[in-house]
Amino acid sequence: MIKAVIDSCIIFGMPLCDTLLRAAEADLYQIVLSQKIIGDATRNMVIKGRLKPEKESYYQQQIQNAFPENFFEAPPEIISAMTNAETDQHVAATAIISQSQYIVTFNLKDFPEKALSNYNIEAIHPDQFLLMLCDIWGNESLYEIICQQSNALKNPRILPESLLDKLAIQKCLRFRSRLVENRP
Repeated sequence: MIKAVIDSCIIFGMPLCDTLLRAAEADLYQIVLSQKIIGDATRNMVIKGRLKPEKESYYQQQIQNAFPENFFEAPPEIISAMTNAETDQHVAATAIISQSQYIVTFNLKDFPEKALSNYNIEAIHPDQFLLMLCDIWGNESLYEIICQQSNALKNPRILPESLLDKLAIQKCLRFRSRLVENRP
């Protein structure tokens, strides 16, 4: 099974975060997180007004409860040995200790190939990652996840096509195109 660390910049943005969490719940891949990754994401969500401060720990706990076996904490000596961007060394170290193959991130420049290749880890854009999941599991599996996500959104109600449009705005345009063009 594919193992992928989800960077805090991915958790920060809905609906992409929800799509990737649902794909992990459906066992399309094994999500890998750390408390620091979740903490960085929710702290930024509070700063940007996307999450109320009193909901921060609740949100973190919900993710931890959903994936209790998927949290890894890298020791400081591994973090400091990383050669990628200093602010994301903990993410690369989490990928190493969890034996993940991928780091899903928008910040590809923070994870140069030369910093990860010795560990057989690749930084991958979420659009490319979702397309890879489509290649492995089929477009229908991912479209079903989008439909489940759409059905869970009640206020306001969002149709699957509108949800895919929102994912396109979040730089997952090729994923949106594939599911729209090849909808079951």
